[in-house]
Amino acid sequence: MARAESLPAESQYIGEIRRDAGGKLVTVPSPATVGALPQQAASGNVIRVGPSHGIRTIATAAALARDGDIVEIEAGDYVGDVAVWKQNRLLIRGVGGRVRLVAGGAHAEGKALWVLRGGKITVENLEFAGARMPDRNGAGIRFEKGHLIVRNCRFVGNENSILTGGGNMDLEIENSEFADNGAGDGYSHNLYVGAIRMLRVTGSYFHHAKAGHLLKSRAAENHILYNRLTDESGGRAGYELEFPSGGIAYVIGNIIEQSATTENPYLVSFGAEGYKHPANELYLVNNTLIDNLPQSGFFLAARPGFQVVKAWNNLLLGRRPLNSGGIDGEFVNNPNVGKDSFVLADSHDYRIRRESPLHRTYRVPEAARGIPLAPEREYVHPAATRMLTATPTLPGAKQTLQPDNSN
Repeated sequence: MARAESLPAESQYIGEIRRDAGGKLVTVPSPATVGALPQQAASGNVIRVGPSHGIRTIATAAALARDGDIVEIEAGDYVGDVAVWKQNRLLIRGVGGRVRLVAGGAHAEGKALWVLRGGKITVENLEFAGARMPDRNGAGIRFEKGHLIVRNCRFVGNENSILTGGGNMDLEIENSEFADNGAGDGYSHNLYVGAIRMLRVTGSYFHHAKAGHLLKSRAAENHILYNRLTDESGGRAGYELEFPSGGIAYVIGNIIEQSATTENPYLVSFGAEGYKHPANELYLVNNTLIDNLPQSGFFLAARPGFQVVKAWNNLLLGRRPLNSGGIDGEFVNNPNVGKDSFVLADSHDYRIRRESPLHRTYRVPEAARGIPLAPEREYVHPAATRMLTATPTLPGAKQTLQPDNSN
């Protein structure tokens, strides 16, 4: 009697076929079939991405992720792996070492490496590099909706690092680096923030913009705290810090340096394109401002029409005074000093020498809108801050003699 042939084994179902942000077909694992692939976290699934995981591409993870999930991206280079994220309460972080997202000619929606239009999204420990678009306005991240937190990230060699839309959006940047961004046409910048509700930048390092500004913001409220914005040798930035539409700007504890090869003689500009917000107030407090332009530049420009310009305890390395343009503001204790006031100015070490007469010359500013203007931290290179353990005693951004490489 002939033996009956057995049926072939049932095909394994591996997920749904969808198109990613770049239009390519990808397989999105079904939650019922991924097994241990996404592990349950307190607030949602942990989705692990990388060569050693079941999910190999970021695009697949972006299609799979749901509100409350955590996406962990394994160390390595991800070339052309672009994505659109629409979730809420999402954490996306690099793990296990350096994670580089390299455009390689690809883009999401013709805009960026990543497009974000969700709710609250946090991005950590990632590098975005090489974003280029036909309109010369490509970005590492295009932020279009929600509340975005960027922490411990690098943006290098993009036409824009982060480019935002406008409206009721909040952007927070912590301990991140922005370098060599810009298309070279002066219209794209190391960081360009549109007319959003709030921008907060702390502990971050901006340098070597390609003809644009180191940081340009049209936000209604800006907190620029304890950063280093230095154009450095060969830098071609325009403004180091610009608020073209005014708004409220708290600029506290920053090191801001204009290079000898700058394309604009001003370091900080406020309201150059006219005031577009109901409140237009600049609080420039305890910054170290350095002008390396051989023919001397200008530390501050503020177009008439603002409600408040308050500048206290800024330390100026350059020949001109802070208020060289007849600005109708409050200017208190903003001394010009020489390089010998600093530990090693030529190496960007702007700690004040122990024997300097600047010690104990600090003046206490009053709070503004309930926000203390006295510095509470100081910038630590590269891209970090440290808490001050004593009351400020000095003008400028550096209150301690503690070196940057110590804890």
